[in-house]
Amino acid sequence: MNVLLMAYGTPYSPEEIEPYYTDIRRGKKPPEELLKELSERYAQIGKSPLNEITLAQGIRLQALLNLEAPVYPKRLLGPFPPRTPQGPARVYVGTKHWYPLIGEAVAAMHEDGVRRAVAIVAAPHYSLRSVAEYQEKVQEAVRALPQAIEFVWVESYYDHPGLIAAYARRLEEAIWRLKDPRRAAYVFTAHSIPVAAVERGDPYPRQVEGTAERIARRLNLPRFQVAYQSAGRTPEPWLGPDINEFLERLKEEGYEEVVVQAVGFPADHLEVFYDLDLEAQATAERLGLRLLRARGLNADLDYIQVLKELVEAAWLRS
Repeated sequence: MNVLLMAYGTPYSPEEIEPYYTDIRRGKKPPEELLKELSERYAQIGKSPLNEITLAQGIRLQALLNLEAPVYPKRLLGPFPPRTPQGPARVYVGTKHWYPLIGEAVAAMHEDGVRRAVAIVAAPHYSLRSVAEYQEKVQEAVRALPQAIEFVWVESYYDHPGLIAAYARRLEEAIWRLKDPRRAAYVFTAHSIPVAAVERGDPYPRQVEGTAERIARRLNLPRFQVAYQSAGRTPEPWLGPDINEFLERLKEEGYEEVVVQAVGFPADHLEVFYDLDLEAQATAERLGLRLLRARGLNADLDYIQVLKELVEAAWLRS
């Protein structure tokens, strides 16, 4: 079994921020003020661990896939072979905007003789601005190969029971710290996308809401809301409500405690640490709200088990 695991990527050092940002902007150098703003955000959080977390996810996923005998779709008619028909599972890691790039990972797969693989992005929700762009990068990389690789995609898994259970487990940990759980507000967040994408039929907001509804149902939450964060710095309108604006509304409605869970981000990184732990937390303090954030999934084994089940199912149907 062969797997291409992908994530957004992040710079390893301050010197890499400008070329990283330029790649995000499709080769266009960012204005000085935007580059300064992003650099300051990285300086405030210290460092984003996204690359390290993604690598840990890949290592643990490969180990878990190789730990158990593969699922056979038919009854075995002879002795169990010394080596499984698919060979050992191999997980390759590629990132969208930094190193190792997706194209580099696909090239490495070809060099290793891979001709069929499962592709999965470490983001539960499909969007024209996320998963679809990863698919374009993989297709571009495949076109550059002398011999094609067939990829079977896991496009979304927002409603996977294991994912819902993992998120609910971490949200429950935050609930234990509340003074009065029945009177608290529960807010699920995800990365905002342009409104124009939603108007073109992007399923992203419906999937985010679907994840939130399932977690809330599992924990029997008295109420919950969905808000968005990390909107792009472009003049076009982005999907809302923004988490900071939403905290203002919650204060007006009389809430004193708020729990936030970033269901759109399995791994902790810049958007989680800065937008929630620093910016939203500062907004909450200004308003006199107590804000708690549920911890991320990162490379914990319950989340890796979800990835394992997804790629195994995709491999068997290919």
